[in-house]
This record gives sequence, C-alpha cells and structure tokens, in this order.
Amino acid sequence: MDYYEGLIRKTEFLTTTELAKKLKMNVQVITRKVQSGEIEAFKIGKDWRIPEHAIFTWLESQSNKHKKSDDKTKATGQTNLQNGSDSLPNKPSKRKFLLEYILAQFESNKEYSEFDVDQIIKKFNEDHLKVRQEFISEKMMEQVNGSYKRNVSYRMADY
Repeated sequence: MDYYEGLIRKTEFLTTTELAKKLKMNVQVITRKVQSGEIEAFKIGKDWRIPEHAIFTWLESQSNKHKKSDDKTKATGQTNLQNGSDSLPNKPSKRKFLLEYILAQFESNKEYSEFDVDQIIKKFNEDHLKVRQEFISEKMMEQVNGSYKRNVSYRMADY
C-alpha cells in the first residue's frame, strides 16, 4: 500500500450537506466556502468531498485567538495543523467538533501518561493544558492515578 492509498483509507470525507449538519450551518454557506476555496475540497462529479483535515484547518482559521504568523499564513487565512493552534473556537458546536477530532486520536481502553496525552494534543493545539482540562470536564477522558484513558461511556456526537 503506497502513502496516498494509506492516507485516503485513514481520512474521513464529508459532503457539504454532512458538514453543514455537523456545524449547524446552512449548506449553501458551506458550499460557497468550498467553491471559493476557503475550505479545501475535491469535486467528484457534481458533488464535493471535504477531507476532515481540511475542516479542522478551516475551523482553526476561524478562531478569534490566532497566534502571530508569517505573512503567507495571514494571506491564505489558514493555520498549519502540524504546528497546532493556541486556542479553541468559542462556538460550542465548533469547539466540540475539534475536541472530538483530537479525542479520536486516542485509542479506547489504553492508558496514557500525562506526557503522552500532551504530545498527542500538541500536534493539534499548543494549549495542551486547556484541551486536557476540557477532556476531563466534558467527561471525554478519565484521570486515574496519574494516567488518562478515553471514557468508554462518552459517545461522540452523531452529526
């Protein structure tokens, strides 16, 4: 299996309708953002397919707490996912979507040290303390004897 085939198998794609429903937005607004290139997507036939990493990148760019970046990043209006962001969106639906996206990186029934949790979170958000705190307060994760586990009773939102 080559690199791109593996990437496609791991990537979830959404339609404009599915994304609009997830974010509680009008599908026409999402479609316009996709058509303008504000949200990265692929046109297959008459339909658009949006990779989940593009959604995350776009949501991060909508945050009201952008970190200082170079002119190229400012010009495109996008942040680099690999370098993370230093904030979470204020809008509850966007915030929950991002937290669940990060949470999905953790395996169920596996214990993680605080260091390991922070390293995974830092891939997506620099404020690992805030995200870890959100995981606990939203009952997405449990902390037991210094270890962290995904809460098996927490159910991801069915968008």
